[in-house]
Amino acid sequence: MTTADHLDLGRAVANPTGLITDLVADVEKELDAETIRAVVTAVAGGRAKSRRLAEALAMRPSVLTDGRSPAPRAIGDLLIELRKAGASEISPPVCVECGKKLRTLQRQGQDWYCSVCGQETAECAACGTVRRVAFRDRKGLPRCKMCPDNDDRDPVDVIYAVITGITPDADRDVIADALHQSAPHRPHYRQRLVWALEENPRLLTGEGYLAPHRAILRFIDLLHEAGVTEIVRPACPRCHRVVRIDKPLDGQRVCRNCIAKSRIEECVRCGARREPATRDAQGRPLCPGCLIRDPANRETCTVCGESRMVSCRTTDGPICPNCRPLPMLLCSICGRTAPCTISKLTGLPRCGGCDRRPAHCTICGRLRGIHSGTTDAPVCGPCTKPDAELWHPCPTCGQAERLQAPGPCPHCTLKQRLHELLADDTGAIPTKLQALHQALAGTERAATAMRWLSGGIVSTVLSDLGSGRRPLTHEALDELPEGKVVEHIRSVLVATGALPRRDEQMARLERHVKDLVTSHAIGEGRKILHRYATWHLLRRLRRRSRGKETTHSQLQVARQHLRAAVYLLNWLTGQNLTLATCRQADLERWMTSDDVRLRQEAGHFVRWTLSQKITRDLSFPAERWNGPSQPMDDEARWATARRLLHEDTLKPEDRLAGLLLLLYAQWPAAISRLTIDHIDKTDGAVRIRLGAVPVELPAPVAELALQQVAARRSHAVLGRTDSPWLFPGGQPGRPISAWAMGERLRKLGIRLAQARSTALFQLATELPAAVLARTLGIDITVAVKWQRAAAGDWAAYAADVSKRGCTR
Repeated sequence: MTTADHLDLGRAVANPTGLITDLVADVEKELDAETIRAVVTAVAGGRAKSRRLAEALAMRPSVLTDGRSPAPRAIGDLLIELRKAGASEISPPVCVECGKKLRTLQRQGQDWYCSVCGQETAECAACGTVRRVAFRDRKGLPRCKMCPDNDDRDPVDVIYAVITGITPDADRDVIADALHQSAPHRPHYRQRLVWALEENPRLLTGEGYLAPHRAILRFIDLLHEAGVTEIVRPACPRCHRVVRIDKPLDGQRVCRNCIAKSRIEECVRCGARREPATRDAQGRPLCPGCLIRDPANRETCTVCGESRMVSCRTTDGPICPNCRPLPMLLCSICGRTAPCTISKLTGLPRCGGCDRRPAHCTICGRLRGIHSGTTDAPVCGPCTKPDAELWHPCPTCGQAERLQAPGPCPHCTLKQRLHELLADDTGAIPTKLQALHQALAGTERAATAMRWLSGGIVSTVLSDLGSGRRPLTHEALDELPEGKVVEHIRSVLVATGALPRRDEQMARLERHVKDLVTSHAIGEGRKILHRYATWHLLRRLRRRSRGKETTHSQLQVARQHLRAAVYLLNWLTGQNLTLATCRQADLERWMTSDDVRLRQEAGHFVRWTLSQKITRDLSFPAERWNGPSQPMDDEARWATARRLLHEDTLKPEDRLAGLLLLLYAQWPAAISRLTIDHIDKTDGAVRIRLGAVPVELPAPVAELALQQVAARRSHAVLGRTDSPWLFPGGQPGRPISAWAMGERLRKLGIRLAQARSTALFQLATELPAAVLARTLGIDITVAVKWQRAAAGDWAAYAADVSKRGCTR
């Protein structure tokens, strides 16, 4: 085999359609490449067939010009279709016996025959002469054209007599219509169906799995759908389910699942015992997983650049299933014109959003995928099409589910798995973990919960807690590696009452302080860092929190101050200096160096060392706040506020949060920590408590606030509990984070710092500092500074802004 042949065989796997098109185009000059590709695509069909066709043509391309077999049936079909498309150089298939050119194909094995040479001959069961088989009698034996198995009776009369013997009230017209539909274009086949039922009427009353012809099963289904009593749909003789059974196995007709089980083989690559999806070049079985993972079946997608299976090909190259362009259709559920797929259940278009979004069914009330209905009245799959072949009752709870294999439904599987993890040695779940078990078992998205339990260290941690190998305390969880998984486990335990609440940000900061101080190389530096962090940063943070939980912003500020102290101490060590020997010139040399980091935060540390008499003769003055540093645009602020008040397409929670920032100068950190108790409705007025004194909300904002109180929903999927937060977050029992709230407001086009400064500046011009502090919940010193800034010279402020060169 030449190198070119090897390359062609490689293309037969990677791009079979392209190889076939090129081989045909080399011979046929009358047809353009697009026409040839269209014919090849129509004939080649799926991936396996197209590869076999490409390999056969690559091994013997001369078949395109001589049309001679042996060759696969697909090559004969390709030659015929190319001739129909107008090819002149391509030869039609020729009979292997007489060489006649063929317009239709008959074959025996891989040899092609004309209608004369390809006639089947056998000994006639009636006359004994070896002749061409023209018919088969009621026993399936061959007959020549001289000896037909004549039956002058009307098939409808015969079958009507059989059925009335079972159910006397049967309608003759219904039976005649069902008989015609069972084999509409094959009268001889209908005759054999009638003979089989006449010989064994029990096929109609439950023994249909013994039917010699598949049309009998179709006939039974049609009679059953028409309401003919006493006609029984047969059950699968192996699994005993009343489903479609049309696959022959050991003289019986069984369902598709039982056929798959009977074909189970061990995959030659992964060892899994499954029905083979294909076979390799040596004929060995490959399971579906190995077929998908086979590098020969993957190509680089031209859209995402990932190596994946090819869904379609364009002029630019292959496209994977995730990037395949979908047709723009009118979604049958939400009514939007969007890229849609066609639902296999309803045959109607469904957009990606409706396909992925679960909702509570308006008929059964369960949270399931949407298959029909509307956005306001969604309907799940079992309620859309309650077909016994698709939906089966769970053997444990009895709920209808689309079970992929025999066994319990996902919810019952989840409950069983949770009991295995949380039960102690006696088989009982500890009292402290029972609320956790109920919260996780009651989640509506059982598949999500199962994925969570099977990922990372979740199952190990829960098993250790249930068995008592790990104490149910915060300290025991602190010993685990930090990460979102452990944080979520802790939040679920706290939300269900298994663990007490604690200030997680403060605990995280204490661990950070301990690790950072311990890792410092110099003993004297460790002592100073410990004093600075413990007796200054942490102490001041606890005092300012006033019993409230520490925010993420406060945590970040404390971390920056501590890291700045570490940077300065490390620089001093590198210069063979200490805080005691450092002079002002040394400090200024560090402040002006290229590698200086967190300079202003380091100034806080230097001033603390001066107050503690650790250093002498050093000066690092703090920068004083002299008013807002960014230009303020009151018109843009009110324009955004009007948009949030009247644009109903935005989410109500985003509109409310944005208005609290624009109208009441609330930071995202303060907005995210509001609870439903901060909203009060008395005497027809709605008030919100941002500080010590509640503020009455105007009617549009009040409506949004009440709507959020009523419709707020936690984004936590696992361990969801009743949350007091006005803006619940992704962890159970926790509010939305300040960062996430800020991101949602930025997507609305709000510049957080500029919008808050503008709002606070305007409020400071209208309200005294004391009122401003009590109503907005800010410190009195901050309110005084803002009032002084607002009461200053506006012309001087505008001139100062113009000098900064800032633009909107």
